[in-house]
Amino acid sequence: MSSKVDQHNMAIMRSAEDEGKAEVVVRGRRNLVRLILFPCPLEGHWNPMLQLATLLHSKYAFSISIIHTKFNSPPNILSNYPDFQFVPIDDGSPEEGAAIEDLMGLIAALNISCARPFHDRVAQMLADTHHPPVACLISDALMHFTQPVADRLNLPRLIFRTSSITSFLTCAAFPLLRQKGYLPIRDPQSEAMVSELPPLRIKDLPNIGTDKVDNLYQLVFEMINETKTSVGVISNSFDYLEATSLAKIREEFHMPTFFPIGPLHRYSSGIISSGSLLAQDRSCMTWLHQQKPESVIYVSLGSLAVLSEDELVEMAWGLADSNQSFLWVVRPGSVRGSEEVDQLLPGFREATLGRGRIVGWASQTEVLAHPSVGGFLTHCGWNSTLESVSEGVPMLCWPCFGDQRVNARFISHVWKIGLTLENGLNRSNIEKSIRRLVVDSEGKEMRARARILKAEAGKSLEKGGSSYEALQTLVHHILSL
Repeated sequence: MSSKVDQHNMAIMRSAEDEGKAEVVVRGRRNLVRLILFPCPLEGHWNPMLQLATLLHSKYAFSISIIHTKFNSPPNILSNYPDFQFVPIDDGSPEEGAAIEDLMGLIAALNISCARPFHDRVAQMLADTHHPPVACLISDALMHFTQPVADRLNLPRLIFRTSSITSFLTCAAFPLLRQKGYLPIRDPQSEAMVSELPPLRIKDLPNIGTDKVDNLYQLVFEMINETKTSVGVISNSFDYLEATSLAKIREEFHMPTFFPIGPLHRYSSGIISSGSLLAQDRSCMTWLHQQKPESVIYVSLGSLAVLSEDELVEMAWGLADSNQSFLWVVRPGSVRGSEEVDQLLPGFREATLGRGRIVGWASQTEVLAHPSVGGFLTHCGWNSTLESVSEGVPMLCWPCFGDQRVNARFISHVWKIGLTLENGLNRSNIEKSIRRLVVDSEGKEMRARARILKAEAGKSLEKGGSSYEALQTLVHHILSL
């Protein structure tokens, strides 16, 4: 960074500290510093990374360059971000279908194949005098290879975590869990408590369906190890929601500074554009306008989960038998071995005529914010969990893999704003659980607690709130690197 820019940034920081108005003062600087961002090429990672980039650019005038893989590249959303520089790199071109089926293999392969092209591209950007100087790299936590690259190039690296602080704490405990015999998981349905990580049970521990468990442990080890050598961790969470886990990390682990600045999607709907890699069906919003307040159960299992045909049928008739209105996202490719949903569900549309709607994808933040939505049947990915919390919507949990089980346990037993479908997708269980969530007094109590969390999420973003202050500290930290 040039001495002129150094002096300017130091002046900004001193002025901000003196006046207590970091946001206003920093906004006066226009594109003097560039940030390089590198997302993991999956829907649930791309979207929050783009939200972070938009926030840092729009509120603090950082110049943004996003390096991305050709796999799952986002041509349909680039036009939403005309001020950003998008830079593709060669990634070995994994086949999309096969890669998504083997997430562990995909992440492991990308951490190897991207190393050299990523290094070369970043080196070029550092030498480029036609753009603002680079302050630091912000990379997805799963892309752990970027830390050695950053070290070789003498470039500070911040980590962006798109999962919960609690799941990070759980992953950090993997060596201990292996030593104690909890891992590898022998009985995935075990109700036995993990005393070292209350209130988790063995069945709640992060798990990805793979025969190559050693690869999973190696990925977690590398991710945690490289986190410790970074210059900080940006978290899409907020202090009130995960205060206990955040305090434990700060007190018991020798970790770099954590910046819990979420929920990112709530900062300003005016500056956060859609970063979805999937085409959205917006007609469902008109349908939602016609429904009664808090009457609709919204159903979405995210961008990766795949149902069997039997599971699809059970879910469908559980929704039908509940007699509740529903908006159901059935993503293309989300039913194993079939693309023709109607052929699997004869009579279903007729049985739910007028109170049900199926779409291929939806603008989830808008759906959850709609007053007609009274509950969310979710896979408990962190984005979905945080978006539901932020809108005060109680959840019916069907966790599939990874950190989703941890999130589901906290939804049901810590925050107490939802129920978990413990025993599979059984239509009777789904029917009864939906009614408990949307109709019964139990669900009303959950909704009341969810509204408290919604209020706290809003407060965290206000001036003086925990996320607001963490964001100001993050900006100061970047400018000091």
